[in-house]
Amino acid sequence: MNPVIEKRIGNNIRLLREKRGMTQEILAAKMQLGGCDITRSAVAKIEVGQRHLYPDEIILIKTILDVSYDEIFI
Repeated sequence: MNPVIEKRIGNNIRLLREKRGMTQEILAAKMQLGGCDITRSAVAKIEVGQRHLYPDEIILIKTILDVSYDEIFI
């Protein structure tokens, strides 16, 4: 993936998470409950574009944050 795109997507996720008053820890915990093996540290790396997102993680983040794919990717 393109690092610029990964940083933009990660930043979008951070902004959407913060808009809902959710910490990285809470997002990671909700993702774990949804079946994703992820840590708070991994969420932090996603948000700064240092870690790739897997399709199942994208779907779960969309559901947890109650957002559209456009909000994540644009």
